[in-house]
Amino acid sequence: MHSTLPEQTSVQEPEQPGQPPRGIHDVSLVMITGQSGAGKSTVLNVFEDLGFFCVDGLPAGLAGQLVTLAEEMKLDRYPGVALGLDVRLPDFALQWENFVQEMDQAGISLKLVFLEARDAVLIRRYATTRRPHPLEAQGMGLDQAIFQERVMLEGLRNHADLVVDTSDFSIHDLRRVIQEKWPLEKETGEGMRIHLISFGFKYGVPLEADLVFDLRFLPNPYFDPELRPLSGLDESIARYVLQHDPGKAFIDRFEDFLRYLLPLYAAEGRYRLTLALGCTGGRHRSVAVSQALLTSLQATGFAVTIEHRHLDLG
Repeated sequence: MHSTLPEQTSVQEPEQPGQPPRGIHDVSLVMITGQSGAGKSTVLNVFEDLGFFCVDGLPAGLAGQLVTLAEEMKLDRYPGVALGLDVRLPDFALQWENFVQEMDQAGISLKLVFLEARDAVLIRRYATTRRPHPLEAQGMGLDQAIFQERVMLEGLRNHADLVVDTSDFSIHDLRRVIQEKWPLEKETGEGMRIHLISFGFKYGVPLEADLVFDLRFLPNPYFDPELRPLSGLDESIARYVLQHDPGKAFIDRFEDFLRYLLPLYAAEGRYRLTLALGCTGGRHRSVAVSQALLTSLQATGFAVTIEHRHLDLG
């Protein structure tokens, strides 16, 4: 893998009170191209997960028009714009040169990501997907189409800010490379979103959960008549469940465990992780523990959302 991307933050800082509104000049513009079968669609999916406005199969001649319309389309609300270029048009090189010139004149900086892979790998990928190479429509065989496309793209590759050889990459490896170069905005945490779900086992385990934790060993406020009408959102319930052992010892160890575990998932390129925490009815213990984790993980810097799925049923 070749990495020639300049040391520069591609995603802008969140707006602060008193600062002027962000314009298209403040938005990161990324063009994605390269050999067919090298992973362009995967990279676009990564940018979409990062919150970018994404368009695939765009002729270079129309890319300039899209950027020109960006202010009207309110694209400045996105951290960036990622465009997958269609290089099959015969006048692509001229269109690309004109587009770059337009961006220079408009004072808009762009980054070009170029994806490639070894011929044998591309042939294997096409054999697996059973899809034709775009240039095969011109009467070429697969070997010849791959060679011809490599020649066509040589000039574009030489101007790329980031060249990635995906031959030995899994989808997760490729995702990790892009996330390292274009991290999430600071307001979205450390690059992996955590979704907490409190639930009641009597109503069923959330199917989308990556990790499920059973909290039915904790003291149950349900058996206290004064506490039963309350929920884990009430301070008195949180104290009952977590202020004394075993709840106190558990939450300390559990938070330490997650602070160790979650960065390992993030290092593997995970974009989202869903943690489901259950008690019997999903009203007291699971809610209290989920709220405590929300505060703890946010303080650590993770982007965390929370959902109390069965709160009103328990």
